[in-house]
Amino acid sequence: MNVVARGLGTGRLTIASYDPAMDDEWDELVSAAPMGTFLHTRRFLGYHGDRFVDRSLVLRDDSKLVGVLPAAVDPHDDQRIVSHPGITFGGLVHGGQLVGAATVGAVGAVCEAYAELGFTSLGYKAVPHIYQLMPSQDDIYALVQLGAQIVRCELSCAIDLSNRGQRSDRRRRGERKAKRRGITVIQGVERLADLWPVIEENLAAKHRARPAHTLDEMRLLVSLFPESIEIVTASLEGSVVAGVVLFKSSRVVHAQYIASSDPGRDVAALDAVFERCIEGARSSGARFFDFGTSTEPEGQRLNATLYKFKSEFGGTGVVQESYELKL
Repeated sequence: MNVVARGLGTGRLTIASYDPAMDDEWDELVSAAPMGTFLHTRRFLGYHGDRFVDRSLVLRDDSKLVGVLPAAVDPHDDQRIVSHPGITFGGLVHGGQLVGAATVGAVGAVCEAYAELGFTSLGYKAVPHIYQLMPSQDDIYALVQLGAQIVRCELSCAIDLSNRGQRSDRRRRGERKAKRRGITVIQGVERLADLWPVIEENLAAKHRARPAHTLDEMRLLVSLFPESIEIVTASLEGSVVAGVVLFKSSRVVHAQYIASSDPGRDVAALDAVFERCIEGARSSGARFFDFGTSTEPEGQRLNATLYKFKSEFGGTGVVQESYELKL
């Protein structure tokens, strides 16, 4: 498969299937891309192993790699391609060359390539704007021009660390209560195994769900990305009662998992945890602290109580959009 797109203002753009021999070249491009995060690297995507059938594409201007599209077959529909079912958001990642008409041409060529491979639809999870080093939403325009429809809109809550909203009195009281009751906040991966049962029990009780990662998978990811994954826990009398798993990119610190046990809720442990996380994000030079989405299922309903809790730390809304395009 070798689809050629012409007249993009970038020379001769060719589309080809990803090959593992390209891993280093792929990750080098992602590290410099204004919309790239460690989720888009082959190191992260590769940890999934055989869980997904990979159908990622690479885009070259003559011989130079200028863009990549992490993608895999939808596990529930083998005629649908998704960018990407194994990560929070996927989308076209490029070094900045693909803008305006060039993006429309590139996305069109990507769609042609997938149609040639026999796929009938493309699911596209766009990168939220707060994760972009510079405005990079040309891909959304290109999708709409090609007939894509928005099929999912989830609401996340994030703090702009340069202009934080006012923290509520309740959250201030919660932090004071946690300190008064003897909560100790610890940053470090050594408490990951103690935190994991709290996360599992939380998801089972509140959502009848399991974490997207097993404990062994999270240990592997921490070993692969020690600078990008952080564990912050709250302990009471030596036992972990609450905590979060943080995924860190250049602009955003994101709470991937948030959990508290009943004893942790009784002493407002998460209030102390989040204040440590927010201050740590600010000190690291990040622009945003992202609490994650508060919508279910698939963005159709807002968990108003959860969103209110997050917003009371001084956060406001950020949407995560998914698009569907018939090929």
